[in-house]
Amino acid sequence: MKILAWFVALIGSGLLIGHLASRFVSHEASNPPLSVAEQTTNTAAGAAPYKVGDRLAQPDMAASAKAGAAAPAAAKSPYREIMWDALMPSDWDPMRPFKGIKLDQLSDDDPRANNALAKAKKYWDKAPMNPKIDNVAVKIPGFVVSLEREGDALTEFLVVPYYGGCIHVPPPPANQIIHVHSDKPIAGIRTMDAVWISGTIKLGTTETMMGVAGYNMLAQNVELYKDAPVAQ
Repeated sequence: MKILAWFVALIGSGLLIGHLASRFVSHEASNPPLSVAEQTTNTAAGAAPYKVGDRLAQPDMAASAKAGAAAPAAAKSPYREIMWDALMPSDWDPMRPFKGIKLDQLSDDDPRANNALAKAKKYWDKAPMNPKIDNVAVKIPGFVVSLEREGDALTEFLVVPYYGGCIHVPPPPANQIIHVHSDKPIAGIRTMDAVWISGTIKLGTTETMMGVAGYNMLAQNVELYKDAPVAQ
């Protein structure tokens, strides 16, 4: 892994870690690459191609309302639409492990780079959750990381905020990973497909082979994110 490239990618990213994830150059050695089939990206009609680090944009409700003013009102959903920053405490700083380190002066073989990387991973794995979101019925867009299947149908997976998280690049902080189960196997969803997921989100840390998740959810609905603009 090109450690320096990862460090430079993180400079100035603040809470929007995913926006700069495209600068990561490989996945952590501890996580073996998935098969070609598992890495297949959703290319359904209307889906845009994704690059590592791309995040999904939430629909602009005001613009939608203005464009469809004459359309009948949609039924009120029991799920509150949220974005990923709602899962982070407002006072938590993901860049804290890198304070005081002159990242642009480190080479990949510098021991300080390896030490900072290990420190960051430990810090991110123990990232705090937002208690205000506990036991809230939510709907959130993200990318799938498969964990368990029954045949071709998905039963257990992670959802992450940006394309490539846990697969092509290191896992996001724990407060940016949702561990999802489904009572009913879900067909037609592959790793790194963009989806909307609905259910009651709960605080609870789960260690998986693909990353540490700080939230869990029993999925009530999973649908492909077909109109897939990319957040800028």
